[in-house]
Amino acid sequence: MRKHSVKSAAIVGASLLVLAACGSNKTEGGGTTGGSCDTSKGTLTVGVVAPLSGNLSALGVGIKQSAELAVDEANKKCTVKGYKLTVSAQDDEANPAKGAQAATKLSTDPNVVGVVGTLNSSVAQTVQPILRDKKIPQVSPANTNPSLTRGNDFLTAPKRQFDNYFRVCTTDDLQGPYAANYLVEKAGKKKIAIITDGKTYGEGLAAELSKQVTKKGGTIVGSEKVGEKDTDFSGVIAKIKALGPEAVYYGGEYPVAGPLSKQMKDAGLDVPLMGGDGIFDGKYIELGGKEGDLATSVGAPTESLATAKAFVDAYKAKFGKEDYAAYGAFSYDAANAIIGALGKTVDGAAWDESKRDAMLTNVGTYSGSGATGEVKFDQYGDSTNKVLTVYQVTSAKWKDVQTGTFTG
Repeated sequence: MRKHSVKSAAIVGASLLVLAACGSNKTEGGGTTGGSCDTSKGTLTVGVVAPLSGNLSALGVGIKQSAELAVDEANKKCTVKGYKLTVSAQDDEANPAKGAQAATKLSTDPNVVGVVGTLNSSVAQTVQPILRDKKIPQVSPANTNPSLTRGNDFLTAPKRQFDNYFRVCTTDDLQGPYAANYLVEKAGKKKIAIITDGKTYGEGLAAELSKQVTKKGGTIVGSEKVGEKDTDFSGVIAKIKALGPEAVYYGGEYPVAGPLSKQMKDAGLDVPLMGGDGIFDGKYIELGGKEGDLATSVGAPTESLATAKAFVDAYKAKFGKEDYAAYGAFSYDAANAIIGALGKTVDGAAWDESKRDAMLTNVGTYSGSGATGEVKFDQYGDSTNKVLTVYQVTSAKWKDVQTGTFTG
């Protein structure tokens, strides 16, 4: 969860929302219900697959609501001529099997033109082929495992995996080394222990960090695993503590990382815990994340970007005190990539199944100025925006301490 200091949210956001309303739907008789947009051709749907319940729901709800904001704005601007857009949000519960069910449900609807999601890389692995088989573009705001786009040999022999899959965030083969450089060179931590949750995201991120730590002259003193539903980490902490690490890197997400950090300190292992974007949320601190802990996250701090101001203001005006969390701005950009491509694909004509190939092409060639900066995809479907940020827990809040790109 990112900190915000937006004094003019209500004023600016309200002005955005009183623009000409043009999201009217097709009526039973084939006309429109009023407003300045022609929606006589009916309704098309942008799907969302994210954890809307469970431990990661704070991130999932931010993804869902940011996509809803993008759709609302597109309806007001009459972006897709002849159509009203709507959102169908499906709860994957951060579970690959539930994600497959959600993707199957969306893929059976001929009016679904694209899907924003997923949060978890492990869920993406089950969702990708289902949407691919129906030629439905998937644009993730949060998946960071590089194999999703470039395969398991992503460093030596990258190969596009799914022509329908794209993402607007950078990947762990950059995020892991970026974190390693900060730990070893800036924080001066040479002896690092690794703990992971065994899932696709955490394992991949930790593996990339480990290689870079060694390259920079540091040492991985040990590696342990915990379960994502574990609550007592005393055994693992005792093993790690005996190795004398100067920092612990956790590959996983905040529901485990927060309590793990607290239990480390209580057990006398008072060293920084660092993780990736999976722990970068205010709930990490609520659950026990301590002063001095570190996290990397994709992109620059949203509140620091001039390009994000309109998004932040509009989000606050629409959803009040609810936070867009770590991936809200990315979800907004992902939804707009789908919407922009759809507008180009339809261009006043009627949507039908024959337009799905053109829709995939138009998502792949989409280029726009988004809340997170330039939104554009390379030949693998990866974002061309490689910016990363290191955050530190300072006075019980995340504070950005370094923003840049990985340079080796």
